[in-house]
Amino acid sequence: MTYERRNKGTCSVMTKVELNPDHTIESGDVLGGCNGYLKGIYQPLKGMKAEEAIERMTGTLCGLMPTSCPDHLPT
Repeated sequence: MTYERRNKGTCSVMTKVELNPDHTIESGDVLGGCNGYLKGIYQPLKGMKAEEAIERMTGTLCGLMPTSCPDHLPT
């Protein structure tokens, strides 16, 4: 199943995550923002349970901004 969400408060505009039936992350993509960094977010998460990835990414901030691209994964 693929989930898409429009991002708010970040340079990126959208987050997409594809989950396998067992809730492991198959792939992910972030549109907009810093391309290399955003690709790098999902490489270590591939195969990880979505719930664990959400726990790890929640609360990640970007400078003085109240959110970040990784912080949008759980939403």
